Amino acid sequence: MALPGSVSTCLSPPVHYMICKLGFEKKDIYDINNIVSENGEVCWQAVTEHLHYLESDQGVDYIKSVQSLGPVCESVNLHFKSLTKEQFVVQYAVWFHWTNYTELFLEVFDVLQYAQATEVALGLMKLTSCLERALGDVYLLIGKDCPFLLRDLLASEQLAVVFGQDVMDVLRVFIGSPYGLNLRNVLWHGFASPQEIPAKYCAMLLFLTAGLGQLLQTYLLKTKYILVHRPYVTFISLEELVAFPDLNNETLCVAEELVQVSNFVFESMVPFWMAALTAFKQSRYADCVILLLPQLEAGLRLLFTTTNKCPNRLLTAEPSALYTTFDEMLKKHLDNEEINQLPSVLEEPAMEFLWDFLNHQEGPRIRDHLSHGEINLKTFPRELANQIVAFAITLLCRFSDGDTVAFKEHVIIKPLMTSASCYRSQFHPISRLKKQVLECMKSIHVWPELPTVSEEHVQAVKGLEGNTETSSLILKMAEILSQVQQYLPRDCCSPDDPINSVVTERLLVKLCDKHVCTLYSPRPVLEVLVVLRKICTQCHQVSEQVIASIELRYKQWMKKTLRSRQRHNYLRMLNSIKFLFPVLRLILLLITLEVINVHLVCKKTPSDYQQYLKFLKSILQYTENLVTYTSPEKNKWDETEELTNKALIKIRNFSDRKLTLIQSAT
Repeated sequence: MALPGSVSTCLSPPVHYMICKLGFEKKDIYDINNIVSENGEVCWQAVTEHLHYLESDQGVDYIKSVQSLGPVCESVNLHFKSLTKEQFVVQYAVWFHWTNYTELFLEVFDVLQYAQATEVALGLMKLTSCLERALGDVYLLIGKDCPFLLRDLLASEQLAVVFGQDVMDVLRVFIGSPYGLNLRNVLWHGFASPQEIPAKYCAMLLFLTAGLGQLLQTYLLKTKYILVHRPYVTFISLEELVAFPDLNNETLCVAEELVQVSNFVFESMVPFWMAALTAFKQSRYADCVILLLPQLEAGLRLLFTTTNKCPNRLLTAEPSALYTTFDEMLKKHLDNEEINQLPSVLEEPAMEFLWDFLNHQEGPRIRDHLSHGEINLKTFPRELANQIVAFAITLLCRFSDGDTVAFKEHVIIKPLMTSASCYRSQFHPISRLKKQVLECMKSIHVWPELPTVSEEHVQAVKGLEGNTETSSLILKMAEILSQVQQYLPRDCCSPDDPINSVVTERLLVKLCDKHVCTLYSPRPVLEVLVVLRKICTQCHQVSEQVIASIELRYKQWMKKTLRSRQRHNYLRMLNSIKFLFPVLRLILLLITLEVINVHLVCKKTPSDYQQYLKFLKSILQYTENLVTYTSPEKNKWDETEELTNKALIKIRNFSDRKLTLIQSAT
């Protein structure tokens, strides 16, 4: 891999000129009193008059607009530097309330007083993400389905109605358009180094945000609308995200040494890395991850362009071409349909980690949520930051020169490397289905422990004694199990009682522990997984309904509050769960076998695949009906028995024809 030190900037020449030079060409000096009043009111006309438009299509002329707005930005920056914190708060704080995060904008003001490059860049990233979220809230005053992309949001008619088209055009000069400064994207995607972001643009966006607050207040007073802020995304089940051991200061100190020698780091980006590690030490976990994610993207972009022999993709693309971002780097194929070589370099565990944390819909999708302002930065969890930092450290190690072997074997770093090499996806549909199966199994496993009336009461009910239908169901289940038992691990099988709950639970745990490749699952696999997950969800719903019904009816029985018909129905339910208990566990076993062999569906002919999918959907229909029949409102236990009998016949017949699908389960 080529040394990144030879690359002085990741901005292409036109983009570098746009951001670093164009806005400095005019040396005009503007009186700040013409731009903002004494009490902090923004004179928008004094800003929008610097917009220029193309004669051809009346679109914004971004070159001339940036050039003309440059001195305005400088005047605003000097104005802010002339204010004390108290003066700024008095004049401007109230105008940031609409963002739902006033403190952030006060922090950005503090940063501008010292203009430390890395902190300015961090402040700008946080400001733009928060601003985007707030603009989305405003959009929803009069629109539905807020656009996901900032550029589409800023170009929307809804925001133009609230703020005015010329105001939105000013914003697009700074953020949201690849033809303008595009400050948000060049920072969040790891193209800009700290020294390449002028502080005056951060000051201008702070100023514009206050001005937007003033315009919004006028609009709300006129329309009587009430601005509602969408709730933040929260991370649940944090324990699922933990793949690496907890980091301590000693580990972070070693990481700081690695930053200085690793080929994964551009020399110009070292300040970002050091600031990220410092932020972690200071328990500023959101700041840490905001700083680090763009640098992971920059380092991976270097790997991507090197391994795929496309060095021209390393720099920011022009508006006519796409940036090389995580989305493209994690794909199986390049735009020219050739195989992407990055996965073979990173290897499967690292790719699965990246997909888990960045892409999978049920994962934390951390970059999306952070960059779009959807996370409360004040409560960002340490556990999540720990994973990102630890993973980054392993990349620093892996892509270093040979003389850094000592780092890789370091007593502190080695456990991180081991964890990285063993990582398995937690948020791919395959992984989620395995988790569903085990959770459902735990629910069903509760049944035998539930309090019920004595067996004598059940047998005393007319029509239940010597129930041949139940015996027939048990027989069918035994036949199905005998068909698949030869493909199961021997130590998990009980020849005496193949449907024993403890054995089945142990079996499912062992089967679910089998590694299944999750990268780049083909469409047929994903379609099958959708149906299997729905089946599992329905089984879990049945189990929860049965548990609730058994507990309720037992209490009512003991209090003697059940009517005669209810008592009879309760006893019928107890009889029915004798077969429903093993049936649900059998279905979970079959689901698990399908999961660990799911990629074999791609070997089926289109005709066989459609037949297979149809079979799975019929089982889904059975479980959906089961949910209905076992609900407290229905209590149709006789119908449940009949329904189950038909389903087992279908499974047995299908099993006879498809044993080849599960042969690799052994």
